[in-house]
Amino acid sequence: MSSTENPRMIRCPTCRKPVPWTTEQLFKPFCSERCKLIDLGEWVMEEKRIPGESLPLEDENQEDSFFQ
Repeated sequence: MSSTENPRMIRCPTCRKPVPWTTEQLFKPFCSERCKLIDLGEWVMEEKRIPGESLPLEDENQEDSFFQ
Protein backbone atom coordinates (compact mmCIF):
# COMPACT_ATOMS: atom_id res chain seq x y z
CA MET A 1 0.00 0.00 0.00
CA SER A 2 1.50 3.34 -1.03
CA SER A 3 1.19 6.58 0.91
CA THR A 4 -0.98 8.08 -1.88
CA GLU A 5 -3.66 5.43 -1.34
CA ASN A 6 -4.07 6.18 2.35
CA PRO A 7 -2.66 9.67 3.08
CA ARG A 8 -2.34 11.05 6.57
CA MET A 9 -5.42 13.08 7.44
CA ILE A 10 -5.23 16.27 9.50
CA ARG A 11 -7.88 18.79 10.53
CA CYS A 12 -8.05 22.25 9.02
CA PRO A 13 -7.09 24.70 11.81
CA THR A 14 -9.92 27.04 10.78
CA CYS A 15 -12.98 24.88 10.02
CA ARG A 16 -11.80 21.50 11.39
CA LYS A 17 -12.61 19.73 8.07
CA PRO A 18 -10.41 16.66 7.35
CA VAL A 19 -7.55 17.46 4.96
CA PRO A 20 -5.31 14.86 3.27
CA TRP A 21 -1.60 15.57 3.74
CA THR A 22 -0.55 15.14 0.10
CA THR A 23 1.45 17.13 -2.43
CA GLU A 24 -1.76 17.80 -4.35
CA GLN A 25 -3.27 19.65 -1.38
CA LEU A 26 -2.02 23.18 -2.10
CA PHE A 27 -3.27 24.93 1.04
CA LYS A 28 -2.25 22.40 3.72
CA PRO A 29 -2.72 22.45 6.63
CA PHE A 30 -5.82 24.37 5.54
CA CYS A 31 -8.59 22.83 3.43
CA SER A 32 -8.91 25.85 1.12
CA GLU A 33 -7.54 29.26 0.30
CA ARG A 34 -10.52 30.76 2.15
CA CYS A 35 -9.57 29.07 5.44
CA LYS A 36 -5.93 30.06 4.91
CA LEU A 37 -6.91 33.72 4.46
CA ILE A 38 -9.23 33.65 7.48
CA ASP A 39 -6.31 32.43 9.61
CA LEU A 40 -3.98 35.08 8.16
CA GLY A 41 -6.55 37.78 8.95
CA GLU A 42 -6.77 36.60 12.56
CA TRP A 43 -2.99 36.97 12.93
CA VAL A 44 -2.99 40.40 11.24
CA MET A 45 -5.78 41.64 13.52
CA GLU A 46 -3.82 40.25 16.49
CA GLU A 47 -6.65 37.89 17.45
CA LYS A 48 -3.96 35.21 17.56
CA ARG A 49 -0.54 35.73 19.06
CA ILE A 50 2.42 33.81 20.37
CA PRO A 51 2.58 34.14 24.16
CA GLY A 52 5.51 35.96 25.69
CA GLU A 53 6.88 39.34 26.50
CA SER A 54 7.21 41.93 23.74
CA LEU A 55 10.70 42.98 22.79
CA PRO A 56 11.63 46.52 23.83
CA LEU A 57 11.88 49.06 21.02
CA GLU A 58 15.32 50.53 20.38
CA ASP A 59 13.86 54.00 19.91
CA GLU A 60 10.49 54.92 21.43
CA ASN A 61 9.66 57.06 18.36
CA GLN A 62 9.99 54.09 15.99
CA GLU A 63 7.33 51.41 15.77
CA ASP A 64 9.61 48.59 14.68
CA SER A 65 13.20 48.91 13.49
CA PHE A 66 13.31 45.28 12.35
CA PHE A 67 11.93 46.16 8.91
CA GLN A 68 14.06 49.25 8.35
